[in-house]
Amino acid sequence: MASDVAFIGLGVMGFPMAGHLAAAGHRVAVFNRTASVAQRWSGEHQGRLAATPADAADGAAIVFTCVGADDDVRAVVYGDGGALATMGEGSILVDHTTASADLARELSAACSERGVGFVDAPVSGGEAGAQNGVLTVMCGGEAAHFERARPVMDAYARAITLIGGAGSGQLTKMVNQICIAGLVQALSEGLEFGRRADLDLDAVLDTISQGAAGSWQMANRGTTMKAGEFDFGFAVDWMRKDLGIVLSEAERNGAPLPVTALVDQFYKRIQELGGGRWDTSSLITLLLPPEHRP
Repeated sequence: MASDVAFIGLGVMGFPMAGHLAAAGHRVAVFNRTASVAQRWSGEHQGRLAATPADAADGAAIVFTCVGADDDVRAVVYGDGGALATMGEGSILVDHTTASADLARELSAACSERGVGFVDAPVSGGEAGAQNGVLTVMCGGEAAHFERARPVMDAYARAITLIGGAGSGQLTKMVNQICIAGLVQALSEGLEFGRRADLDLDAVLDTISQGAAGSWQMANRGTTMKAGEFDFGFAVDWMRKDLGIVLSEAERNGAPLPVTALVDQFYKRIQELGGGRWDTSSLITLLLPPEHRP
């Protein structure tokens, strides 16, 4: 059933996600801080351009946000021009930003005071997943709010799961990023070991991807890593932002994350080499001889 929805934040992920909502027949109002991006979206999709987050949220049953970090979310949610100012009782705020669990709990409380539901719903699947409408969404919040938002999120997701209360989605995304960091480093080391052993890396990848070593990273990044191609995908700058959130939460809850902390420092070195916008698979460049580095 079509709904009146708002989408705030038309970045690499939000732009196609909002487009899938429009294609599914929902009545979409969009806001983006860079107005030219919103105008470009409007040229490709049916929807209303809003002057402020509050304007976009006015009359919406569900308001989606997908911006950069905690303070960016606060900027588009709070204040006279923020979405919460015009959200009606019974509406729902769904935050797709990868942010802290503390922010999710804060937003849940602020929404509750206004009679608004809240779901923290970070996503996994990258730019390709957003473009193809096959994202994985990990959610935190009340079951009633989740069940109302889930059919709308179906427009751009293939898996949508309620993990627990507010903040659980963000904590699950942290687990996701911890696992990815270790996998990419291990894949980098394996490929460079194979190269130095003079193996046919295409044959190696074809073979081991069918066994216990197989992973999304191997299937989608192994060949491009071998070719030294990194100008696409999930940027190192974004991964370091996410790992910063992870490590802060680990300091609070006492979880030991020695490999994650080490890989975070490897990503810092990639940034220092000017690779902040390279794909996260660029970790392999730190293992290459200088003459083979991009």
